Amino acid sequence: MAIHGEITPPPDKSISHRSFMIGALAEGITTVRNALESDDILSTRRALAALGIEIHRDKDAYLVEGSRMKEPLQVIDAGNSGTTARLMSGILAGIEGISAMTGDGSLVQRPMARVMKPLELMGARFLARRGGYLPMAIKGGRLRGIFHPMEVASAQVKSALLLAGLAADGTTTVNEPSPSRDHTERMLDHFGATLNLSAKSVSISGGQRLQARDICVPGDPSSAAFPVVWAAATAGSEIIVRDVCLNPTRTGFLPVLARMGARINVENTRDSAGEPVGDLIVLGSGLQGTTIAGDEIPSLIDEIPILVVAAALAAGTTVITDAKELRVKETDRISAMVQGLRRLGAEVEELEDGLIIKGPARLSGGSIETFSDHRIAMSFFILARALGIDVRLDDVGCVSISYPGFFADMGTFR
Repeated sequence: MAIHGEITPPPDKSISHRSFMIGALAEGITTVRNALESDDILSTRRALAALGIEIHRDKDAYLVEGSRMKEPLQVIDAGNSGTTARLMSGILAGIEGISAMTGDGSLVQRPMARVMKPLELMGARFLARRGGYLPMAIKGGRLRGIFHPMEVASAQVKSALLLAGLAADGTTTVNEPSPSRDHTERMLDHFGATLNLSAKSVSISGGQRLQARDICVPGDPSSAAFPVVWAAATAGSEIIVRDVCLNPTRTGFLPVLARMGARINVENTRDSAGEPVGDLIVLGSGLQGTTIAGDEIPSLIDEIPILVVAAALAAGTTVITDAKELRVKETDRISAMVQGLRRLGAEVEELEDGLIIKGPARLSGGSIETFSDHRIAMSFFILARALGIDVRLDDVGCVSISYPGFFADMGTFR
């Protein structure tokens, strides 16, 4: 079904998390405007409050009073948010005392060892379930800088180490096999930190003092990807998506869609607190299958479920590999997408690190198990609307994790 209209996606989730965390580490009062109002961001705000940080709502903004954090008196609940759990681990590692953290039924199944091990090399101590899962206790205090080569690119691990590095003696260097999203680096620079950057590494010296800054959070490209795919894959569509963050470490899905034949133009580009922002104009056309693999995966890992939908709507075969990270997200997203597509009648093959989709799929309606994963739910909703078929989702409430107004916004297109 072709669509027309314009939309402003919700504020970026990654930048919202970091605005509160880095604002809490800075001296002075940081003003955060247009922060995402979602369950995950609430988890971060509550975690910071447990550490003694005052965060007040002032009309359309939040005021974050940066101060010295203290040992929490209660267990920190990260909810469903892996970003909260992993980045807060870096902050907690530098706080003298004992901290404890847990999460919901999904988060306690997601591995934390990749962030725990390097933080232990810096001097923190962890006691975790099964050696690497929440709930866990963290003994923080004096840290030392390290050089950490990562086997798998991860913005969350990198960010945790950089935040811990602020409290460490010496220099902390993180080396990645391929670039991951760099919001933490951009925001630390915006708050006055000095970092040394190269193609695959970033270093930060401990003891730096951050200064409070104003932040206006741009639109989330991961949320924008859903209407963009819907419009790009349906001939006759024309939509405008306003005020989207265009950070190249987050928009890998755009060149993939262009490779598939999508017509997407970028207009009104500008800078906001170190992040590029602009508008996307999407003109509907038929898509062709492609291969998604290698170094481009980190820049689109969260968008793979909706790119699977694009593949199902495209002519020809799409192959996605090197995406094993999807198996340890909110759910096993490879298995979830394969299972859902097969229920609707698609021809799809599951790989250890990805999947193969043959399109254009001739699908019928059916029931989809979302596994309470927001991106699975939104992806199958878009697939249903693009094809005009009846798809019943077992959990629609999970979209509030990242896009509380998703169904209302999608209903505005005519």
